[in-house]
Amino acid sequence: MQAPDDFNPIPGQAVELQPGLRRIVAPNPSPMTYRGTNTYLLGIRDIAVIDPGPQSAPHLEAILNAVQPDQRINHIIVTHTHLDHSPLAAPLAARTRAPVLAFGGPQAGRSAIMSELAQQGLAGGGEGIDTGFRPDIEVADGARIAGDGWQLEVIHTPGHLGNHIALGWGDVCFTADHVMGWASSLVSPPDGDLTDFMQACHRLRARDWSVFHAGHGAPITDPAGRLDWLINHRLAREAQILAALEDQPGTARDLATRIYTDTPAALLPAAERNVFAHLVDLSGKSKVEFDGELSANARFFRQT
Repeated sequence: MQAPDDFNPIPGQAVELQPGLRRIVAPNPSPMTYRGTNTYLLGIRDIAVIDPGPQSAPHLEAILNAVQPDQRINHIIVTHTHLDHSPLAAPLAARTRAPVLAFGGPQAGRSAIMSELAQQGLAGGGEGIDTGFRPDIEVADGARIAGDGWQLEVIHTPGHLGNHIALGWGDVCFTADHVMGWASSLVSPPDGDLTDFMQACHRLRARDWSVFHAGHGAPITDPAGRLDWLINHRLAREAQILAALEDQPGTARDLATRIYTDTPAALLPAAERNVFAHLVDLSGKSKVEFDGELSANARFFRQT
């Protein structure tokens, strides 16, 4: 699924998406962030800032300038602790005295298998982790966050990152980086766990949503269709990996080179991480086996 070419927001400009909801795009466009990180301002009087964004003085001022005289920021909510979403939380809190809410610190929600891989030394491969982040208030799955005229439901959606949450606002969902309209979400071990990711996709799919507001890109007006595409995309990649292993065993790097034949060399490390995420998932489902210890360098076989 291709990103829409007509999504070209002006960084720093507050755009009303519907009554009580505005979006400001941060000035951090990149191959990983598309046009930039979406920061959402929810509320008429009491304002919740969802994903304040990267460390950026202009973006901080844009958020503060969007607050009208009869409004106040009283919640700062971080969906996950990647460097393009959470670092501005502390400076914004210092300026507004609003508490910062999140599922937890950088390692919160990490699955057991990913914790083991991290202890073995596997690291990196994603957007970068805000290692110093600590919320003022930790919010659990199912918690309610409320302000004057609005209420959000916390939905723990690990997979892109262990501490990732989505936020339900009636039939609207802020999906952050779990479901995006411009690209499939990155799942890179040990921060990302594909097994968790797929379970969270199915959990969101079981609900009836009208629109998704993602961490990057335009609003997703067909949430069910987008989730179906995302799930099927991952299943198709899984089938490719299993077919490649039928032909010949290999490491994650070997398989990425054989599968991602049209991918530029500079992007192959990310492809290798993606393949490894699938291999860990397939191992847990007893569809592949490997020599020695589970690692990115292990040699994988189709289980017979």
